[in-house]
Amino acid sequence: MISTKGRYALRVMIDLATQASDDYIPLKEIAERQEISEKYLQQIVKLLVEHHMLIGISGKGGGYKLTRRPEDYPVGEILEIMEGTLAVVACLASETSPCERRSQCNTLPMWKKFDQIVHNFFFHISIADLVNGTIPDFL
Repeated sequence: MISTKGRYALRVMIDLATQASDDYIPLKEIAERQEISEKYLQQIVKLLVEHHMLIGISGKGGGYKLTRRPEDYPVGEILEIMEGTLAVVACLASETSPCERRSQCNTLPMWKKFDQIVHNFFFHISIADLVNGTIPDFL
C-alpha cells in the first residue's frame, strides 16, 4: 500500500511541474494549493531534495523547483524514495535477508511476476503523464 507520504510527494511534484515559471515556488504556496500541512510537506521535500529530485533554496525568493523535465521523473522513482521499497511481499525487498524457503516456495514465481508488473506500471508513468492525464498502456 502506498502511504500518504508517497501520495503527497507525487502531488508536490505535479504541482511544481504545472507551474509555468522557472522560479522557485515557496512551500507555503504548494501547501495551500494542495491543502496539505506545510510542516508535513517539509519532511517530504527534504527527502526529495536529498535525492536530487528538487532544488530548494531558503530566504526571500526561495522555494523549490524540479531538477529535471517532468517527463524525466518516473513515478516509481519518487515512490521508492518515499516508501523505501515497492516490493509486493517482504521476501522480494532488497533490504531483507533471503528467505530460507526460497528454493521450495511454490508461490515465489507468482510474487516475482506480480512484483514485476507493479514495478513496470509505476516506472512507465512519468510526472508529465500525470500532469497531462495520459497513463500509458504497457500491459
